[in-house]
Parts: sequence; C-alpha cells; structure tokens
Amino acid sequence: MTGGPALERIVVAGGSTAALRAVQGLRRGGFGGRLTVLSGEAHAPYNRPPLSKAVLTGEADPESTSLAKPEELDALDLDLRLGAVATGLDLADRQVHVGDEPIPFDGLVIATGASPRRLPALEGIEGVYLLRTIEDATVLRAEFARGPRVLVVGSGFIGSEVASSARSRGLDVTVVDLSSTPLVHAVGPDMGAVMASLHAEHGTTLRLGTTVAALDGDARVARARLSDGSVVDADLVVIGVGVTPNTGWLEGSGVAVADGVVCDATLNAGFPGVYAAGDVARWPNELFGETMRVEHWTTAGDHGTHVARNLLAGAEALPFADPGYVWSDQYGVKLQLIGLTHQADEVAIVHGDVDSRRFAACYRRGERLVGALGMSSPRLVMQARQLIERRTTWTDALRTLAD
Repeated sequence: MTGGPALERIVVAGGSTAALRAVQGLRRGGFGGRLTVLSGEAHAPYNRPPLSKAVLTGEADPESTSLAKPEELDALDLDLRLGAVATGLDLADRQVHVGDEPIPFDGLVIATGASPRRLPALEGIEGVYLLRTIEDATVLRAEFARGPRVLVVGSGFIGSEVASSARSRGLDVTVVDLSSTPLVHAVGPDMGAVMASLHAEHGTTLRLGTTVAALDGDARVARARLSDGSVVDADLVVIGVGVTPNTGWLEGSGVAVADGVVCDATLNAGFPGVYAAGDVARWPNELFGETMRVEHWTTAGDHGTHVARNLLAGAEALPFADPGYVWSDQYGVKLQLIGLTHQADEVAIVHGDVDSRRFAACYRRGERLVGALGMSSPRLVMQARQLIERRTTWTDALRTLAD
C-alpha cells in the first residue's frame, strides 16, 4: 500500500459486481484492515446479465449466477451485511448510516448501482414485472412456464433479451417502444433497423413509435391499450425502460449528484478516500473527452478494480479511461459493442454483411474511430477496441480492419 493514505476501515456501499471487484482488488493490493460490504440484496454478489438470458430460457438456474464461491468470499474476510441498505452519509464524521447505525470508514466505495424505472400508469394490476434481481428472474421464469402472451415495454438490452428468451420458449411476444428501432439509443438507427429485422425474423411483433397508455383486466392484466389507439392482448407485461442511479441516500451529504455520483477522472467523488463505481458513477472519460455514466457489467467490474487501486494509491490515483464493452445474446446471435456506438457521424460495415448475421460495423465521430458493433464477429470487435484505445483515425482504422 505504498503511497496511499492510512486506511484501516473501508466501507463498500453496494453488493454487486463493482463492489465485489473492489474488495477483491483491495485484498489483492495488500489492504488488511476491516472491509464492510453493505448490500441491499439477500444474496451474496451475483451476475446479472444471465437473468434476462439463460435464467429465463431455463438453460441456467438462478444459483449459477453467483460471482464467487462461499470459500472465496470467506478468504476475503469481509463483514458482509446482506439486506443492509445504506441510508445516509456523514462526511464530517466519516460514517455511513444503515438506519440508526453509524458505520465509520477511512475509505468509501459508493457502488449502490441503479434501480429499474417504474411506470406508475401500469401499476396496480397483477401480471406486471420488472427484471433486476434473482427474485425477479425466478418469478418471471415460473410465469413463462404458464404459456402467457408476453408484452415487453422497452426495446433496449433488457427488453430485447426478455423478448428473445420468451420466444425461445415458444411464447407470443410483442415489444412496444416509442423509439423508431430497437436499441436505437445504443447502436443508432441504422444498426437499430438490423435489430428490428432480427426480432421480426424470429416472430416477435414490434410496435414502435407508440407506448402503453393503460392496462385492462379484472385482477390480472388481459390487454394493453396503446397510445396510438390500438389494443394488444397480453397476460404478462415486462417493463424494461432503463434504470435510475441509487443516489437518494446521499441527499444532504455534500456528494454531488446529477444522474449519478459526479466524479473526477479517477472516479473520486469529490472527497478524500471517497470513490464511486459501476452504474452509479458519472465521470469524465478522457478517452472520448466527454462525461458519461455507463451501465455495462464489464465497466462495473473494471470500475471496482480501479477504485481499489486508487484508494490504496492515495495521491497517485490514476484516471479511468476505457472504451467500455457490452455483449448481448439475442435469438442465438451474439451482439458485441465497444466504445461510442450512438450519435455517430458515420457507420460503416467493415466485414461481412447484415443479412448473414455475421458482420462488424465501425462508428466515426469527427476523424476518429470511436465505436464498433459486431454480430458473431468477436475477433474484429476486439481488434477495433485496440484501435479505439490508441485513438486511431477513421482512415487508418478502416485500412487496418480491412486487412
């Protein structure tokens, strides 16, 4: 721990991927003090991406999502408090509050993640679900076994993956979204159109440019009335319209919040020894010259490892500059994204073709390669990542990827 502050007690608020990677990094870096992990979950840290995929399809059990074996957690010597939600932060006295209990710290990692957005207009009737936790996935999997007509509200990653999983079980699926194409905010309209054709080709009905105005049914949902005046029959509704960072507990603490915890480039939250990681962190990514908050599983893990290093490094903290990476399995196709794949000046297919569902596309902003999207093309996507990290020009990147 050379170069770092005197740390004896570190608190990690949150219990998911970023939290686990942080405590693993701290122990690996030589921290031998007290490590308290406050997790609102009833489970030890687990992997969320399979919940909308393999768990819903029945290919994996919820228990298989665990991120660490019990003996691995034991070796970390944690004060792991499950079902303990951070409710307040006192920076003057360096304490995190869980209800009436103050927990002192020398270092703090804010990794409280995010919660799925609710749609109040669709609440108050049975058969409406969100998907974020093991419990959510377990209930939805049991519901799928009943053979319902499924309505998915939202065509982002969660909505598209739920639709794919439901179709793999032979269910009738309709996806409703105000957007012009699925995943438009992630991949842009051109590649979004490719995603729309993938849904259609596998029998998913897309209702785009509209939204759900109301749900009808006696005790349980039976149909949805859309804003365009049409009606969709549905026995089960899954809402996947994004998430909201869990920052309410920081109110009045002095930590700056603006759609996440406002951090500097090192992920420091504005106070000595206080860092944020994962879905809750908003930081200036020097690789792209813009401030961002990223909800990818891989970024959460990388954040956790990075803040552990910076906590131990003290004044020698380093910036977190990373292109980001996310993958999605839909209808048997692996989708991979690197970097900035939205609001591009240009998108170009550099390998394969969209009809074969095996291609790589690159994204340009200004004169630089800033993003890549691949379907079943992992080698090219990883090659593009290296080029993005090197800040390669668009012309040079296209020449390299064409070789």
